Amino acid sequence: MSRENKIVKLNNGMEMPVIGYGTSELKGQQCFDCVVNAIHCGYRLIDTAIMYGNEKEVGMAIKQSGVNRDELFITSKACPPYNSYEKTLQAVEMSLSSLGFDYIDLYLVHEPYDNYLDMFKALIECYHQGKIRAFGVSNFNQRYLRTVFDNFDEVPMVNQIESHVYYPQLDLVKIMQENGIFAQAWAPLAQGKGNIFEDKVLRDIASKHDKTIGQIALHYLIENNITVVPKTRKTERMKENLDIFDFSLDSEDMQLIQSLDKHQTLSPWTLMWK
Repeated sequence: MSRENKIVKLNNGMEMPVIGYGTSELKGQQCFDCVVNAIHCGYRLIDTAIMYGNEKEVGMAIKQSGVNRDELFITSKACPPYNSYEKTLQAVEMSLSSLGFDYIDLYLVHEPYDNYLDMFKALIECYHQGKIRAFGVSNFNQRYLRTVFDNFDEVPMVNQIESHVYYPQLDLVKIMQENGIFAQAWAPLAQGKGNIFEDKVLRDIASKHDKTIGQIALHYLIENNITVVPKTRKTERMKENLDIFDFSLDSEDMQLIQSLDKHQTLSPWTLMWK
């Protein structure tokens, strides 16, 4: 059993864990307990956001965990009403205060809102001030990324997107790779949709490797250079999601899983950004 997380290097040379722990929908004491538990299980990337309303609990949990701050990678994100240049600067300050730290490892524009270019400009400024150590975007498709490329010399370091076996967005990931941007999946297990945990293709491959369906689904994304931030409240699932580096998927496995791609989102709300 191997739970040693791997790392990737962002386009500024910063190291980021391949697997992170997602905290959306976690609130209050449950959020605190889950983050402490995740860190004890071996997670070193913790993903939060202003939208989640749990930055304070995430920060408290990190301090309570006993793991040094410099061993952890914290991601947060700005959303409305902080969708302007000045308000995004305020959002970063608010996140720093809520988390209780003097820097955040990665900060993202949560979605391509109106004024997303101004938001991105603000993040670049915060980056050069040392308040954030990397910057990026989330839910940006090719069109929005191209606009960023056309307006800035500096490109995002990460684009956090919906990505799972039924919608890996490999074409978008390829464009990102060509521009030095890492893809990070915010729904690597499809949020349990599409009967993913009953899928016969995944079940057969899981049986072949003596792994679970979830482990196969996560490993497939990582084999495609997509980092992942699965979320779970269960300790055993936390451990399981980290235990995916002691096997490899062969070309047949990869082709079979790729055949599951439906080329459409399982999260209809994302269509508003198309």
